[in-house]
This record gives sequence, C-alpha cells and structure tokens, in this order.
Amino acid sequence: MSETAGYMRFFPYDAPYENQGEAMDRIHNALVRGQDVLFEGACGTGKTLSSLVPALEVAREQDKTVVITTNVHQQMRQFVAEASAITREEPIRAVVFKGKASMCHIDVGYEECQALRDNTRALVDAERDRTQLERRQRELLAESQEGDGGAADARSAVMDELQSIEDDIEDLEDQNVCDHYRNNLREDTEAFFGWLFEDVRTPDDVYEYADERQLCGYELLKEGMEGVDLVVCNYHHLLDSTIREQFFRWIGRDPEDIIAVFDEAHNVEDAARDHASRHCSERTFDSALDECEETDDPRASDAANVLSAFRRALVKTYEDSFGFGDRERIGENWEDVSVTNEDRRDDLTLAFLQQYSGQGIDGDLEAAMKLGQQLDEEYEEAYRNGESATRTECQTLQAAAFVSAWMNEGAKQGLYPVVSVTRDAGTDEIYGRAELYTCLPRQVTGRLFEEVYATVLMSATIQPFDVTEDVLGLADPVTMAYGLQFPAECRRTYAVETPALFSSDRDDPDVQEQVADAIRDAVRFTPGNTLVFFPNYAEAERYADRLRRSDCEATVYLDEPGVAAEELRQRFVADGNGVLLTSLWGTLAEGVSFDGKDARTVLVVGVPYPHLDDRAEAVQDAYDAAFEGTETGWRYAVEIPTVRKTRQALGRVIRSPEDVGVRALLDRRYSKRAKSDLGKYSVNQTFPHDEREELIDIDPEKLKFAMLNFFGDHDAYEGEPPAP
Repeated sequence: MSETAGYMRFFPYDAPYENQGEAMDRIHNALVRGQDVLFEGACGTGKTLSSLVPALEVAREQDKTVVITTNVHQQMRQFVAEASAITREEPIRAVVFKGKASMCHIDVGYEECQALRDNTRALVDAERDRTQLERRQRELLAESQEGDGGAADARSAVMDELQSIEDDIEDLEDQNVCDHYRNNLREDTEAFFGWLFEDVRTPDDVYEYADERQLCGYELLKEGMEGVDLVVCNYHHLLDSTIREQFFRWIGRDPEDIIAVFDEAHNVEDAARDHASRHCSERTFDSALDECEETDDPRASDAANVLSAFRRALVKTYEDSFGFGDRERIGENWEDVSVTNEDRRDDLTLAFLQQYSGQGIDGDLEAAMKLGQQLDEEYEEAYRNGESATRTECQTLQAAAFVSAWMNEGAKQGLYPVVSVTRDAGTDEIYGRAELYTCLPRQVTGRLFEEVYATVLMSATIQPFDVTEDVLGLADPVTMAYGLQFPAECRRTYAVETPALFSSDRDDPDVQEQVADAIRDAVRFTPGNTLVFFPNYAEAERYADRLRRSDCEATVYLDEPGVAAEELRQRFVADGNGVLLTSLWGTLAEGVSFDGKDARTVLVVGVPYPHLDDRAEAVQDAYDAAFEGTETGWRYAVEIPTVRKTRQALGRVIRSPEDVGVRALLDRRYSKRAKSDLGKYSVNQTFPHDEREELIDIDPEKLKFAMLNFFGDHDAYEGEPPAP
C-alpha cells in the first residue's frame, strides 16, 4: 500500500494494522473496477475500516453513495464510532437510518403514517395558498383604492378563491393529521441539517432532537439523506426489494450508484430467506371473511367462496396431522406440520382443491383481489377524512394475494410450502398459518448484487468462498482472507478427542462422564472464566447439572432460552471464576465479545448441527437440485453453516494482542485423525486451512496438563496453579 494512496484521507488513525493496508488496497482496486468482494478477516483485522475507507474514496471520486449494513446492534454502534472518527479527519455526510416504527413520536403504523403525511401536506399546502391569496387581495385592495378599476374585479375573483380555500382548510382540519410533521413543513428546519452533519448522529440522537422541538425526526432524516456519502442501516433496507426501492429513492441514487457493504455477511443467507418468505394466518382469513360479509359489493360472494375454502383446507390439514396427544402438546411457538409430497402437490393445496366448489379459483381470486383493492382505498379515505381513528389494513387483499401466490408459485423450485400451528396464550385456542418458505437466498440476493455498482461482504467466517458465491448468487467476486493477527504464542486451539457426540450417543452415561470430565478439567485449569457452547440448551442444562453435582469450584451460570442473556453475561464477567454454559444457537455465540479476562477459555462441545426439520431438508433438496453436486445440500445447508457457527463461538475470546487464552473443540470429529475412521462424519476439513493448522489433536486426559503448561508459561495463575 502506498502511503500516499488517495483513500488514506479517510483513514482516521495513525497507521493501519498488519494486513489492513493490503486489504484496503485490494478492496479499492476491486471497487474501482465495479467488482464484488468477499472478505474474511479474523478479529483484529480491522474489517470495517478496511472496507469503508476504500469504498468512501471510490464513492467520492465516482459520485456514489456507500451503504453499510448489519443485523447486529453492537456492530451498528461500531460503524457509528468509525464514521465519527473518519469525519473528524475528512468531513463526510453520514446518516444512520432505522425503520419508522422505532422513530415515530406518535406510534402509528406505516399505512397510518402515509395517510397522515398526505393529509398534513395537503393542509399545509392549503394554508400556504391561503397566505398567498390573502397577501394578493390586500395588494389588489390597495390598488383599487388608488382608482384602479380592474384591480377591484381581480380582487373579487381572489376573494372567491380564498373562500374556497377556507372551506378546504376547514375540511382538512377535521381529518387526521400529524402535528410533528406539520411543524416540519411550517418551520425553518435548516438548523436540523446543520446539526445532523456536524457529526454522525444516531437514530436516538435524531429522535431526541426532534422530540424536544415537536418535529418528526424520521421525515427530517429522509429529507437529509439525498446525496450523502454514507448511510448506515439494517439488512432489511437492502434485502427487502420494496423497501430497497424506496430507500434508494430517499438517498436520491439509482442502484448502480450504490456501493453496498454487508457486515457479518455469513448471516445474509438466513436473512434473505426471512425477507423473501410469505405467510398468512387463519386469523387473517377470518378477518377477510368478516370484511366480505359486511360489504354489499357483488364480488364479496366470490371472494368469500374461495377464501373460506382455503381456510377450511388449512384447518383440515393441520387437524389431520395430529396424532394421539399432539394437540395437547402444541405451545405458544409456531410448530411446523409436514405437508409436502414427492409425487404431487402439497397436502394443503390438495385439500383446498377438494374443499373448493364454484365457477373457478382464478376468477374468484381475481374478484377477491379487486374487492380487496377497493376496500383498501375506502379504508385509506376514511382515515384521511378523520372518519376512522386508525388506518385499517385490508385483510381481504392480503389473504387473496397470498392464496394467489400459493397456487401460482407454490410448486416452483426453491419454494417450500409449510403449514404451522400455535396456541393462543390468552384463549388457549389453536390456530394455523400457511407459509411459502424461500429455500434459495440467491433468489433475493442475486438481483440485488446485479443492480448495485459493487458490494463488499465481510465476516470472520465467510469461507468457503465458492459456497458463498453459489448460495448468494455472486459472479466472479474478488476473494481475500486474513487470519488472527495476534501473537500465535498467546493462544492454543485444541481438538479434544472426547467421544463423538452423535445425537444417538448423548444419553449414554459413559459418554456423558467422559465429556463432563473434560469440561471439569478445562474449567479447573482455566485462570479465570470459562465459556462453554453446546448444540442446544438442553445439553447445556444437562452438563450444568453435572458440574453443580461435582467438585467444580467455579460458579456455574446457565443461559436459558427466552431469558435475556445480558444481565447473566455481566454477572459472569464480574465473577472471575465462573463457567457459563449456553447454546451455540443462542445470542452469545456471535456479536458479543469476551475481552481480556472476561473469558480465558472457550469450549465448543459436540458438533452443533441444527435441528434437521422439514425446512432444513427442503433447503438441502433445493441446493441439491440447484447445484447438482454429490452431498451438496448437506454440505451447503448444514455442515458449512454449523462450522461457521462453531468458528464464531471460538472467536468470542482472544480479542486483542494482549489476550491469552485457550480454545477447545470437544468432539473427536474435529480432530485430524478422525478422517480415517469417521469418514464423512469428520468436520476437520471443513475448517479453513490456516485454522486446521492451528488445531492440536489431544486426548481428553491430557487436556489439563496442556492447559496447565500453557497458562503457566504465561504466568496467568494468581498464586499456586492447580495440581493435576
């Protein structure tokens, strides 16, 4: 990297980290050419600035806007800090954007906000017209008093128009308006924009500023976004195609003028599925049928006919799936019901075709759509006119659109039809929903990457690059990877050859005892806190009970599902001699740092494959069909994401050059030796080469000696070390 490289004007510190300079140079060259970049960097690589600095330079030179996005709150704060540091060196106009729901001062929904905004603007425009007409009539009055006969006639016409405007204002004032947005339109808000770009303001900053002045901060922020250098936002602003189109319009940019930087990019795959999947519940169908019954529109009969048939089919499908005791076991979380068939359409579609009778499904759905559109317009008008206190969502329109999608798209490759059930906590009633689940994320991301100028996808765990390219639909990206830059002598990474924790072996008392012994040894020989990840919360609870019943001297902390983990994390960190057991699929496995002495050892127990339900099988099948490779579905959908989660968990410790710690994988499937006797069940080869080279195979009974020697060599023990 040249010290005089133009992009260094955006680098806010004295000098880049080792490899950071090279990464910036390579990313800059790629972005100049409009190429996508896959960038893996371990903790300490400085990924954010490595991507942001060259992206800002290319954007400045080519008149583009950088959009950096994440789904992790902690990273959002990091982006704000880095952008603030940059703007103190080289001023940039940066905006941090969140959704309307988190910034609304009067707590209304999106549709209500739209109606309020339109009403308010119409009222303020009418008031401005009235002010202009009043000024004009006064001018004409003065002219007529001076003897200008034509002025009197002109004034009479102006007075008629003024009366008409007064009538309009009186009507508009009876309608729903937003006083905060009204103040935006009435007052001089230049001071806001001056304040906004003095530094990098968070959405909370904007909300507080606007709330103190009775302004709408969300609308002010939208007005200030056009032509900015940098926007920080959440994934959904880019992954949701409808939101993305509006978002780019607010920025005042076409897609080809956007450089998109995705942080924690290993999460894009699942996030894209979530944004693309569509669902409709039994409750929505009930509300739609109520709408049809309440209207005298002649199309209501056809709409009710087709929607009621689909609702009956939905209920029949999940009711028929229940075996003995299944109904009683349904809880408050959505639980899937298998409906797919290998040789024909899904059970819900077949039940719908049996339940339906009429002139034709397509014709009835068209009638339902048109009725829904009309009702939606009526709801909009009623809210605008103040006849309704809230903006009603048209359930007929939603239900009809979903059934149309289900029938027309449900059999397409990459879409998986699902029926789910849940129990209402208040009424104890069981009800269902239908869902079209998107298996192939590239159906969402591929179009995005084609539209924008270039992208940088960065993560500590984005390898294997070829898999990421396939899954997300990237064409020939530039790839780069940098491992841990911290001193290798300050860490040890072990593959502990405890028994392979296949699900069928987890209840074996001998297996449990061997695993528990290894955990106890690791906790005892750790001079400080130990963090332990398991395949699920049940296994974490199992071994927490074993530790409590043993002679473990450390305080045992158990993370539980559905319980906020931050308070537990703080108590664990403050302990100094604790062991925290949690699920690898919980909230503590990524995006949370355990710096310095917060945790000295991290263990991953078992290979934490996710629960392989029908959705996971559908994703595997979709990958097999899309990429036509042997075991592609298993590798792409299960093994690689699981190893990425494992790598993320290992990365919770060793967060700085001064940190000293041990990282251990407790399951012989991680060892190099496992390939010879476990074959395809070995996961050692799924790790990147550099990380495999660091893995030291070790017998369980030797782990305590290895840890004793390692921590002893670093004088990590206070007082006498424990005796083996």
